[in-house]
Amino acid sequence: MNIVIDTTKNVFSALDGVGQHLSMLGLRLLLAWEFWESGVEKFNGENWFAQIKDDFPFPFNIIPTDISWFLSTWSELLGAVALVIGLGTRFTTLSLIILDIVAWVSVHSGNGYNVCSNGYKLPLMYMVMLIPLLLSGPGKASIDEWLKNRFFSN
Repeated sequence: MNIVIDTTKNVFSALDGVGQHLSMLGLRLLLAWEFWESGVEKFNGENWFAQIKDDFPFPFNIIPTDISWFLSTWSELLGAVALVIGLGTRFTTLSLIILDIVAWVSVHSGNGYNVCSNGYKLPLMYMVMLIPLLLSGPGKASIDEWLKNRFFSN
């Protein structure tokens, strides 16, 4: 019986170690891919924010749409790069959460849950993935972790 318990402890301990490196990395990479694609689409596309500006929550509804388009595009592109390397992860995550909330309220909320009807399923999924990064940080496989260990450890 002890061998089973000891083996289980060892396996779980090894999984914990791997999880500290890979779990947040997986979230970061998936989110980076999604936000990168959206940013590239905006970068190469036409500004359609004027059509939905009245649906933006305050204070975004008073910002000129060209500025909103620029901020959205570059938040997604630079945020994706920052997520991949794990640099400024909590700041980046907070920025993407704000972007996600604005998109949810102004574009997706009125279309129901279904992803096929441009509903709020994807923004909800992004939010659920962003919150652990905000609260727990980027994980050990990140530049943030390296900087913390290099400059802020005792």
